Amino acid sequence: MKRMNGWIAGIAVAALSLALGAPAFAEDKKPAMSADEQAMMEAWAKAGSPGEAHKKMAEEAGSYDMKVTSWNAPGMPPTEEKGTATRKMIMDGRVMVEDVTTTMMGMPFKGQGMRGYDNVSGKYWGTWVDSMSTGMMVSEGTCDDKGTCNFTGTMNDPITKKPSTMRMTSRRQDAKTEIFEMYGPGPDGKEMKMMEIAYTKKS
Repeated sequence: MKRMNGWIAGIAVAALSLALGAPAFAEDKKPAMSADEQAMMEAWAKAGSPGEAHKKMAEEAGSYDMKVTSWNAPGMPPTEEKGTATRKMIMDGRVMVEDVTTTMMGMPFKGQGMRGYDNVSGKYWGTWVDSMSTGMMVSEGTCDDKGTCNFTGTMNDPITKKPSTMRMTSRRQDAKTEIFEMYGPGPDGKEMKMMEIAYTKKS
């Protein structure tokens, strides 16, 4: 066990040193790695390197106007509100952060989402927190070459106190406009469309 812990710690130090662009050890003291250690190093490097999926996300960075349409119950007319969003890449191009400012039911509303692509699982992931809740929604999904994405997320329902599953889609309407839709269980337990957001890119 001690040998394994030391091996893992050594790999972690080496990986961190590589990430910082510095040698892990002085050349005259650098120990030779075994084949297993070399393979582990290569696996970690591949898993942590931004790729084409991350480059595609970076193309979405900028500021947006939002038109938010919400449905509170089946058969009821929707409400419409306006807002703004900014998107930027962090973690050296690995993660997209979106900050949203709008109103919800006439009250000020702020939200923040994060999205990334996991090279290991081959899937996109997302998180969402906002000023009207103390919990977080965690989601996972896929996107095609045209930018159409399908995610499934889970959040805690404040009424039932149980996890509730949400389904989200996004698609490009044109070069500047993206349509986001969210679906979840309605009062009768059946899936209903809860929200649609039209993002129009300003810059």
